[in-house]
Amino acid sequence: MATRIKQARRAQRTDGLVEAKIRFVQDPSASPGDLLRRAHEVKRDLCSALEQIADALPDGVDRMRCLRLANVLAPALRDIHVCEEMKVFPAYVVASGEERDSQTLRRLRAEHVEDQCFADEVTEVLMAIGHGDHIRNAEATGFMLRGLFETMRRHMAFESEHLLPRIEAWHG
Repeated sequence: MATRIKQARRAQRTDGLVEAKIRFVQDPSASPGDLLRRAHEVKRDLCSALEQIADALPDGVDRMRCLRLANVLAPALRDIHVCEEMKVFPAYVVASGEERDSQTLRRLRAEHVEDQCFADEVTEVLMAIGHGDHIRNAEATGFMLRGLFETMRRHMAFESEHLLPRIEAWHG
């Protein structure tokens, strides 16, 4: 058991999913634009990890990687979404002159809820795979993982194209 824990810690340090990088830590001095860019960096790492697992299905899956990703996916997204809604969205309201309840922000908040629910489902699947469960339908599992990272990437693209330029123009 102790050897397995040591192996998991060693793999975690070299995996690219180091918890310190994945955990989204808010810097009170960071601008809203910097916070959004940092959030996108973490989300891109999560998307890449999901894509690598999907590509490795069914026989090449690293079960420890699934467990590590399962442990950080939902909490990281939750932290990012809270930061966006508390820091980035208000900055966008000021910069754009839009209402706090504008169609744009309602859409983004709804996507946060959808992504969080989807991440919770994916976490369950990753935990099952990580604990050695047989992958009954690799195609469906891959489709599920791809569904999450594709929606996350579209969300980031929208924020990068519509929110970030206005925020940065206003806040510098």
